[in-house]
Parts: sequence; structure tokens; C-alpha cells
Amino acid sequence: MSIASRYRLAAVSFTALLALSARAQVLPLNFATSEDPTKPKVIHGFDRNAMDTAVKPCDNFFQYACGTWLKQNPIPADQSAWSRFNELFENNRLVLRNILEKAREAPPTASAEVRQVGDYYAACMNEDRANALGAQPLKPLMAEVAAVTEKSEFASLVGQMQRRGFGMLFNFGSGQDFQNASQQIAVLDQGGLGLPDRDYYLKDEERFQKIRAAYLEHLKKIFVLDGDSNAAAARHADAVMAIEKSLAEVSMDRVARRDTRNLDHRMPIAAAAKLMPEFNFTAYLEAAGAPAKGDVNVYVPAFFEGLNKQIASVSLEDWKTYFRWHILHGAADMLSDPFVNESFDFYGKTLQGRKELPERWKRCVAATDGSLGEALGKIYVEETYGKEGSARMAEMVKNLELALRQDIENLSWMTPATKKQALAKLDTMANKIGHPIKWRDYSSVKISRQDRLGNQMHADRFQWDRDIAKIGAPVDKNEWFMTPPTVNAYYDPQNNNINFPAGILQPPFFDKSVDDAVNYGAIGAVIGHELTHGFDDQGRRFDAQGNLKDWWTEADAKAFEERAKCFVDEYAGFRAVDDVHLNGELTLGENVADNGGLRIALMALKHTMSSAQLAKKIDGFTAPQRFFLGFAQVWCGEYTPEAARLRAQTDPHSPGLYRANGTVSNMPEFAEAFGCKAGDAMVRENACRVW
Repeated sequence: MSIASRYRLAAVSFTALLALSARAQVLPLNFATSEDPTKPKVIHGFDRNAMDTAVKPCDNFFQYACGTWLKQNPIPADQSAWSRFNELFENNRLVLRNILEKAREAPPTASAEVRQVGDYYAACMNEDRANALGAQPLKPLMAEVAAVTEKSEFASLVGQMQRRGFGMLFNFGSGQDFQNASQQIAVLDQGGLGLPDRDYYLKDEERFQKIRAAYLEHLKKIFVLDGDSNAAAARHADAVMAIEKSLAEVSMDRVARRDTRNLDHRMPIAAAAKLMPEFNFTAYLEAAGAPAKGDVNVYVPAFFEGLNKQIASVSLEDWKTYFRWHILHGAADMLSDPFVNESFDFYGKTLQGRKELPERWKRCVAATDGSLGEALGKIYVEETYGKEGSARMAEMVKNLELALRQDIENLSWMTPATKKQALAKLDTMANKIGHPIKWRDYSSVKISRQDRLGNQMHADRFQWDRDIAKIGAPVDKNEWFMTPPTVNAYYDPQNNNINFPAGILQPPFFDKSVDDAVNYGAIGAVIGHELTHGFDDQGRRFDAQGNLKDWWTEADAKAFEERAKCFVDEYAGFRAVDDVHLNGELTLGENVADNGGLRIALMALKHTMSSAQLAKKIDGFTAPQRFFLGFAQVWCGEYTPEAARLRAQTDPHSPGLYRANGTVSNMPEFAEAFGCKAGDAMVRENACRVW
């Protein structure tokens, strides 16, 4: 089940695994033991016992910082990756579970938010009811598909299904105008695929062929569960694959999509409708509850021209099969165990290498956060969010901003004219920390303890209608696009702000019990990472007001591209798994942010310490050494081979191994801290640097 699209496609987050900033903190919950699986573990900002000191830091710093942790923390059976990041995520999930378990037993006198999230969670946890119902909850939806007798009726059906949360055909929503960031307009984008990326349909490499074969089998099994004979299921699977392949063929690839200029095609709605005359766009907008007049940004016009040809050439019955599949696909996790298990077998096991389905409570915590995130987040903040340490965090943000200012001012490759614009953008950048100023009101969302699928559709419709209502309205810069419990952070180039949900402000990122060196290496590097995103290969294309505007001189732009190419080449040389390498172009923005963020975090730390303080040893390490260890230990972790292949294809973030080693190997400050010499593995002969 998908949630209504929110078009923050230019926004960049710190990690793809989970979600981050810094003026207040979530207080770590200090339980006396980690033996009780229902209680969070105690996590520290720096763990001396995680290290493998038999490895030389100049040979493999990631292994030196994390080697023992890796040996003692194999990937759990229900995970596709395991890291200290995941450790915090799981701790946080336990906190949310405890909140929701109490909420589902709450008395009528409890707050509206408590009763609403409690009822949603209770319905999700009712496994017996889900198994008793089987696919019965989908019958009204399938009847709507069956009732379609002409292709002219597609548009209305698609609009109604998308509004209820079922992704199909393409994506639609609101987004800021790239040329005028103060204005919200309609956005139309490619979509409609069941596999993670267009390349899974189009590339001939053996790994993609195997995935396609497994996907066909998955389609067949789902259709059989829904009542098809084996022969009918095989025909229907082939029909879906053919349609999705045709959509993949006209989809823009991920690297091209990273350049926002490729997605800027504002036009009147009437002009967009002419791209696909076989599709009744007016009927679609009516069914979707969207305005029929005004402008729309069509991200990929060629996709809709190709879609138009497919609507004309593909039979009515095959299209109905496609719609039926995407309803089954979107609802599978909310149906009976056979549907849940089959969906997990493909999307969890085959694509990600997970061995076991996560426990139901884990899935229901995630679903509640996804559907009623700010209602749950409000309770989470009330129970866990403390102000102790807030002044310390605010000081770190200020120091990082000062360090980035100094870095820009001292750049040898940038001319004064561009520096002036860069500094203006930095001065305008806002910080949003912890949680929204105004909480979202979900009181109109109907939630029943007996209707899991209905609850999801009601929540999705609320999100959809809320998103569509933004079209033509002024931009609300106070809005958040991550929920407060999220363990992550992001930079939003169109609002020019950095955003750090409460969930990230815990160890190993921020630990009030440790010295500044460790915190600057951990949360400080994250703050620096998000600040630097404003000036990475895509962030730099937006001005201080968030408009897609070129504020660089031609010479400075060329100098930037030359330095960025160094990162493309460096990371393309790293192996994700077997013969699969990272995509240096796909990961460029995150790599620039990792490298720039760590450098300015170290600059900020040094500004706050005297020479004597920097040289003072704690646990046998100087402040710079603890800084780098605090940074590297955030990334302790590994992926299953399947997940590593998937992420190499789809994830703009590099794996933790290379986020650590790739970054420190570009820093002479690291070599100085650990006494590394030219020729050591952690000392690049031609170090890369932009910021």
C-alpha cells in the first residue's frame, strides 16, 4: 500500500536505511539490562570494545573501528542489513511498540491521538481476523476493476485507486515549482512498476534475468491465491510483465533523474493531457480530487507519450489484469498469511536476502508510523524528548555553520562572485530540529479496530487529499517530510533547510555522556553532511530561495565538475558485492556530502578546542582520533549479498564500509591523526575534495 506521493524528489537524506539534526535531543532510555527483548539496549556513542585493534587503522579504518562489532553482530534473520544504525532503529521501534501496546489498551478518557493510534495498531495486530477474511476485503475493489468495460473508463478507476493508496500506472501529487519555490503546483511523474527499478526489466545481466524469472513466479502465485487456475495465473503474469516492461522502457533512469533540470517541464494541464489523448485526464483529475485547471510539472514527458501508445495497443483485459495485480500487490501485507508470506518471499527473501518475516508487531509499528506518523510522533515526543543537552546541540550547529562559512571563504577554486552567492545561501538556510511546530490533525481519519485494510485506505486517502489540497497554495516551510521518531535526517533544497527528527538524536549519533570529539564525529558529521547537501552536485543548482537557478560563474561550475568527477571515479572503483560495483554517478551527491560534512565537522571541533585539549587522550586516543572513531562507528554494519546488489542499483548512498574508508582516505587530517603515510591503503594518492 503506497502513501500519496509527496514530491520532495530533490530532497536528500542521510541514509536510505531508516532517518536526522540538532538543537534538542531524545534522551536515551537507560534500562539496566539488554537481556529483556521487550526493552531497548543501552547504546553508547563510542564503543571501545567494538574495535579490532589487530588491524592497522591505516590499512582498513572501518575494520579497525568496527571489526569486533561485526563479528559479534551477525545480520538477524528478519533483516537484510545490520548496523549500529539498525540497532538504534530497532531500539526506537521497541519504544514505539511500548507506546502502542499501552495505546491499544487505553481507556475512553485517553487523548484522541492515543485512542486513534491504539485502534489502528490493534486492527493491524489482529492476525486471526486477517486469516479468517483472506482476500475478502479486496472484493469491492476487484468488482470496480471488473466493471470496467471500455478503456475510456481507465482514468476514473486509476484516480480512485490512487486516492485510496494503490500505486499504479504513474504518480501524481503536489510539489514546489522549480522556478518559483514559493508556489505549489501539480506534479505528474513516471511510475507503475512492481520491481524496484527500470533496469530490472531491461538489462540482460544474469542477476536481472534471475530476478525477472522470480518475479514472474511471484505474480503467478499471487494470482493463484486470488483464485486463478495455474494456466490463467501464468497468462496474467505474462500480461503484467509485458505492460510493466513497456513502462520501464519509457522511464528515465536514476542517474538522469538526479539532475533536477531533467525534471522541469511545467505546462498547462491541457498540454499535459495532449501527451496522452488515449487517457481521459479530465476524468482522472476529477476522480483524484484534483483541480482541473492550472499548470502541472510533467517530470518525464516521454513516459506519458509512451504510456499513451501502450493504452492504445494493449487489450482491455490485459489492462484490467494489471490493475488487479497492483491492488493485490498493494494490499498483500494486510491480507491473510499466504499473501503476506508470498509477498515476503519475493520482496524480502529474493530481493533483499532476508531469511525470516519480521514479527507482526514490527510490521504494525512501521504501518502505524507510516499512516498516523505525527499522531504517534506527538506521543513519542511527550514520552521521550528531553531538553537536557539542547544547548550543547545548538552550539554544535552554530559551530558547523561557522566552519562551512570559513571553508567557502577560503576556497582557492571559487571566485568571489560565486562565493558571495554561496554565503547568502548558507545564511538563509534554516534548521528544523526534533518535531513540527504544529501537529497534524488526523481526527477526520476513520479508524476501526476491525478493519485493517479500511484503516489503511482511509489514512492513505487523508494523506492524498491533504497533498492535493496544496496545489495552488503557498508553501508551508514548517512542514516535515519525516515523522518525529524517524532515525534519519534530510536537506530540502527547495525550502533550503536541514531537518533532524527527534529519533536520530540518540547514541551512537549524540551521546551526552561522552566528550565533544566523539559527538562531533558522529552527529557533527551528520549536521555537516546535511549542510553540505546544499552545495553538492544537485543542491548547488538551487539558490537561497529554493529556486532552480544557476548562480555559478561558468569557470566555477567547471571547477566544481572537475572536482566532483574525482568522487565519481573513486566510488565507481568500490565493489558492492562479487562483480557489482557502486555507481559513482548515482552516489555522487551523498559522497560529496559525506566528505564535505566530515571535514567541516573536524574544522568546527578544532575551533572549540585548544592544542592541549586536542592532544589529551581519553581511552588512549587523542581528540582527533576519537573524532574519526566516532564517525566510523556510526557505519559499523553489513548487508546480505542480495541487499548489496539491490542497493548498488537503486541507492544513492554508498555502503557503510565506503562511507567510512572512502571518506577518511581523502583527508590528510586523518593521516596525521593516525600517523598514516603515503602508500597506505587509507591515504589516497590523488585525494578528492570539493568542500
